[in-house]
Amino acid sequence: MHKTLQQLKKQYQNGEKIVCLTAYDASFGHWLSEAGVDVILVGDSLGMVVQGHVTTLPVTLDEMVYHTQMVQRGNQQAWCIADLPFMSDSTLENALHAAARLMKEGGANMVKLEGGERVLPMVTALSSLGIPVCGHLGLLPQSVEKHGYRVQGKDSDSAELLLEEAMALQEAGIDMLVLECVPSMLAQEITANLAIPVIGIGSGSETSGQVLVLHDMLGLTVGKSPKFSKNFLLEGGSVQQALSDYVQAVKAGTFPEACHEVG
Repeated sequence: MHKTLQQLKKQYQNGEKIVCLTAYDASFGHWLSEAGVDVILVGDSLGMVVQGHVTTLPVTLDEMVYHTQMVQRGNQQAWCIADLPFMSDSTLENALHAAARLMKEGGANMVKLEGGERVLPMVTALSSLGIPVCGHLGLLPQSVEKHGYRVQGKDSDSAELLLEEAMALQEAGIDMLVLECVPSMLAQEITANLAIPVIGIGSGSETSGQVLVLHDMLGLTVGKSPKFSKNFLLEGGSVQQALSDYVQAVKAGTFPEACHEVG
């Protein structure tokens, strides 16, 4: 039986770190589940690590549904989040359609969409329909053509805006937030001000949990891996051991280290 949102919230309230990893097929859905990963994210990062694109932008809704289906065939216990791919949330109607497909056809438990003020109407509508929603602030991979791959919220104005957007997203109805590549002090502040789990990636150690791209934490990424990541396969010796080590490191708070963030 898959973990429920209520169980994740209780875990968060008890101060237990939430472990998240991406997956894109049934085999890894199975092994992440076996290792005790709490949340599997079927990320549009598949466009880069599976399909070989240079960004996530080419990924289609059909492809996200397909990969979510595969992951859920292997997944036995983890909560599953699926990304709304680029431009699938360009209008309220599009967002509702995409979320419905990811949940009805893909079998996702939750959908994730990127951005702050722009997506508030979508979050409100999805939440009112009983669809669990995860927000995503900081570095937004679907906006890299405009903003690039760099740390967000480094100056006081942008940091204040990120906090305001996080609060607004919570008010609109998100149940979880991914915070990507923001300074650790800001991530800590946002986490402290929200009453929902904040999952960090490249955002320091003081969030409610951590997520990494599967290929990064197994050292399989073609080209340069993010410096906030860690190759757990080097010490683990097998994929299964690497996954187990990652779960234990996040739970114990030893990954990431306190200074482990992007610069």
